[in-house]
Amino acid sequence: MFKANDYIHALFFSHLVLEKLCKAHWVKNNAANTPPKIHNLTVLASQANLQLPERDLEFLSQMNQFQLEGRYPDYTNKLYKVFKAAQTKDILNKVNTLRKCLLKDL
Repeated sequence: MFKANDYIHALFFSHLVLEKLCKAHWVKNNAANTPPKIHNLTVLASQANLQLPERDLEFLSQMNQFQLEGRYPDYTNKLYKVFKAAQTKDILNKVNTLRKCLLKDL
């Protein structure tokens, strides 16, 4: 998506990667095997008992803006105007670093 200049969808799918990893940790760290049907990364990280540094928790909070399900078209259009290549690439690099950390602990 990034190479196709579709930055918002690249960020949306990055959110999904982090969401699925948080839910995998939730399943690992909870007696039940069905994680909650929510998309809020900070809530999921908390409920999964992830011990993340404050900077990673803040990053998860920022990533919540890219969960596009149910968003109004004007919200998505606003994101398209704000997030360009350089900023998106920086975020994707941070997602990749956190992804590796979360995978390592599974």
